[in-house]
Order: sequence, then C-alpha cells, then structure tokens
Amino acid sequence: MVLAGAAAVRDFVVSTPSALLVTIPKIKAIAFDGLTIFDPRPVYALAEGLFPEKGSELSNVWRTRQFEYTWLRTLTGHYTDFWHVTEDALVYAAKLVKVELTVEKRNQLMKAFLNISAWPDALPTLQWLKSAGMKLALLSNFTPAMLDAAVRSSGLQGIFEPHLSTDKVKAYKPDPRAYQMGIDAFGVKREEIAFAAFGGWDAAGAKAFGYPTFWVNRMNLPLEELSFAPDAIGATLRDLVSFVGRVGTEPSI
Repeated sequence: MVLAGAAAVRDFVVSTPSALLVTIPKIKAIAFDGLTIFDPRPVYALAEGLFPEKGSELSNVWRTRQFEYTWLRTLTGHYTDFWHVTEDALVYAAKLVKVELTVEKRNQLMKAFLNISAWPDALPTLQWLKSAGMKLALLSNFTPAMLDAAVRSSGLQGIFEPHLSTDKVKAYKPDPRAYQMGIDAFGVKREEIAFAAFGGWDAAGAKAFGYPTFWVNRMNLPLEELSFAPDAIGATLRDLVSFVGRVGTEPSI
C-alpha cells in the first residue's frame, strides 16, 4: 500500500500499519463510493456480448460520458439523476460507435446496473469494519433506487447507514455539496471520516474537500495529474482496513 502526502505523493511509501497510525487521525466513519463495493465489470461484459465487435468501444465511451455528463450538469445547473445520465450516456455512445441500440438491448444494459454484485472482498471487509464500531455509508452518484438494488443483489443488507446519494443535493461529485453529506449524516468531524474512492478523480475531489482519503485502485491506474492526491492507495478493501488504523484481527479475504 502507498501512503501519499499531498506535497510528496510519489516520494513517500509506507507499508506498515503502525506508520499509518501516526499520520492518519482516528477514523470513526467511512464513506464509500459505490464502485469500491460494487463490481461494474459484468455490465460492460454484457455490452461486449450484445455487440461482439464494438462492445468494448461502446463501454469505454459509455463510462466516459457517464461522468462527463454529471460534471457538465452540475456546472451548468441542469441536474438530472444518475439513472437518466447513464441512459443518456449509453444512447450517445451507441450513436458514436454506430451500433443499433434497440429498446430491448438498452433495457438489458440499464437493468444490469440493478443486478450488480459486490467485489469478492467487500462483504468480509465491511463486516469486520462494522464489528470494529465503524459507521459505514455509501456516498455515491447512484440514485437511492440504484443503491438499494445493488445492496440487495449483493447481499449487503444491514451493513450501511442510510444512503448518501448525490440525488439528495442535486450536485454530483466532486462538488463540495456532495462530500458535505458525509459530515451532515455521520455527525463527526471531517477528519474523522475516511472517504474510499474508486476513481482517481473522486479521490482527488475528496482530498480537496478535506477528507482523509483512500483510493481503492482496483484497476491499477496512475495518479491523476491534479493538485490533490489521496492519503493512501491500495488495490483492495483490505488495504483500507490498515488505512483506518483500527486495532484488531483483520478480515480473512
């Protein structure tokens, strides 16, 4: 695991939990981006199955437009929820890569987000964190209905506090209004809330807001070239356990 100070992100590497305990304040709550918990890959595998020659290209454009549309809608003040953003991005992607997106195929791809499953390390790690007294919540661009469906399909009922969907504030991450939901909901200090990000841009946004930030870099991507870096980076949620610095037996994953 990499521990990154904002001033020297590429020069400071720490591998022991004891070092983390010195540099990270005591964490009482964790806000998770949805995709740190839920694995989106089957959605894009479905796209490749429906469009064998262009599915990968479709998925890449779809993912990119999903988030570009959230940022543009927040900046311009023309909010619509993430379900509709996702569908709009899919329609655009199909037009761009020139595939026939029938109503049936569009519905299949959209419904795949409602049947999404958790990453294999999610349940044991979340159970351990909850047993250690952590408050846990999803702070996500997903709508409440999307989050409810993902929690049910993943068997994670009873783990999380009420969802912190950006639908509540009508502003998508990395807008500060989105991250503020964690402070308002948990009722603890900003420095006592760890934010677990899936995207590098989200990690930068959370750190800019002031959260102790852990990047669950499952895709092994490089750091974004932005002014803010996460405090630590790991490939799995197990690395997050070390980051929050709780004493006890780590989950078996």
